[in-house]
Amino acid sequence: MSKLKAVWNYIRRHKYLITILAFLLIIGVLDEENSLIQRVKHKREIYELKREIKHYRNQYEKSSEELKELTSNPEMLEKVAREKYLMKKPNEDIYIFEEDLDKNNDK
Repeated sequence: MSKLKAVWNYIRRHKYLITILAFLLIIGVLDEENSLIQRVKHKREIYELKREIKHYRNQYEKSSEELKELTSNPEMLEKVAREKYLMKKPNEDIYIFEEDLDKNNDK
């Protein structure tokens, strides 16, 4: 009985500290949907998604400029057809080097 009384006295003396620790335990770890760990993971995911959005916007702008250039400039269209799709005029010979193929495949 004295042990129970000692525990009760300890709880009564430190009730605010115990309440705060229980609250932090529940909020920080036990609550699966709203825990601090999940919040950090979500913030990191949001950061990565914003970075991807920025990347794809830049890629879209670059592609739009290239499309505009291709539709308005026939010389540019011929250049892309020759470089990317290895097209040629009827009286031409084309020599392809392996490193050139690697560069085209990377794009």
